[in-house]
Amino acid sequence: MKIITVIGARPQIIKAAAISREILKNYSNKIEEIIVHTGQHYDQNMSEFFFDELNIPRPNYNLNVGSSSHGVQSGKMIEGIEEIIIKESPQFILLYGDTNSTLAGAVAASKINVPIVHIEAGLRSYNRKMPEEINRIVCDHLSTLLFSPTLTGYNNLIKEGFSVKKEKPFTPDNPWVFHCGDIMYDNSLHFAKISAKKSTILSKYNLVPNKFILSTIHRDHNTDVQENLESIFKALLTISKEYKIVLPLHPRTKNKLNEMEDKDLYNSIISNENLLLIPPTSFLDIIELEKSSKMVVTDSGGVQKEAYFFNKPCIILRPETEWLEILETGKAKLTSANYSDIIEAFNNFKSSKEEEFPKIFGNGKASQFICNKLFSNNKEL
Repeated sequence: MKIITVIGARPQIIKAAAISREILKNYSNKIEEIIVHTGQHYDQNMSEFFFDELNIPRPNYNLNVGSSSHGVQSGKMIEGIEEIIIKESPQFILLYGDTNSTLAGAVAASKINVPIVHIEAGLRSYNRKMPEEINRIVCDHLSTLLFSPTLTGYNNLIKEGFSVKKEKPFTPDNPWVFHCGDIMYDNSLHFAKISAKKSTILSKYNLVPNKFILSTIHRDHNTDVQENLESIFKALLTISKEYKIVLPLHPRTKNKLNEMEDKDLYNSIISNENLLLIPPTSFLDIIELEKSSKMVVTDSGGVQKEAYFFNKPCIILRPETEWLEILETGKAKLTSANYSDIIEAFNNFKSSKEEEFPKIFGNGKASQFICNKLFSNNKEL
């Protein structure tokens, strides 16, 4: 069997590692995986480095589309992916998450009737102003096999008209839907062991476990809206009076920080010794920071989830999240960019005791489940 895996952004590169690892372990003589990197992320630290660090097979193709408007970027991807599908004639195309690469892969494959497998299906923020929400919905409704990491995602699909009856043949009009657990939980368990041996990030910055806070900021509604960016950093400055904060700077955030109109605030930020602004980190380093932190402050969907994996409370700098289960456990709080809400959440979480969080993301064997359904039972399709 031949499959095409489409990746384009750092989270997808990491997610793909779990499936590639399972293929190598149990299906290497049965499956040929063709990896297509769209080049949606082109920064060395945000893409190429991760192939080396995570031991992911090198892409067979790189479209090198780079950064541009949604329409231009997606159009280039659709054209390139379609050409590769026609050339390679795969049995499936595997798509991850909710990026423009996901959307482009879904459009290209659906037009020439190649079955789409969507991993992380069913996630909804219910905010269609987010480009990611549009990408999720479109991909789900074009897919033949849908693997949801959570029960909420599975139920979201049922609400949208997906049937859970398993009657052949499976097609985009009669898709096969699964609740499988989260492949990023698989990855976090796997790479946490490696990061403990290989990462030197704690010693590099003299960080004491459980005595610092990890923060990441990259969403355009936080970086590109001056009021939001200033509010978040004012909150971080307040928190830094009690805890050291480590903030790996996304390129977009770095640029917008340098353009900050309030120069007094800017000078307070860059001169604060308790607010460590560091370059983008490797995945192993971010794992080490997550599992060693006191709590996490982020607008990243992936990081808020990884914080949960490592039993760390999370302040989510967004008005909504696709990971509703985390909110329901009380281990995360939505604050958007509101200063008062951020500080209130911090004060609530700083006194919380370290404990095991409820297991809502599966058993750490989602990639095994997915590969079994795809490769062992493909005659059922």
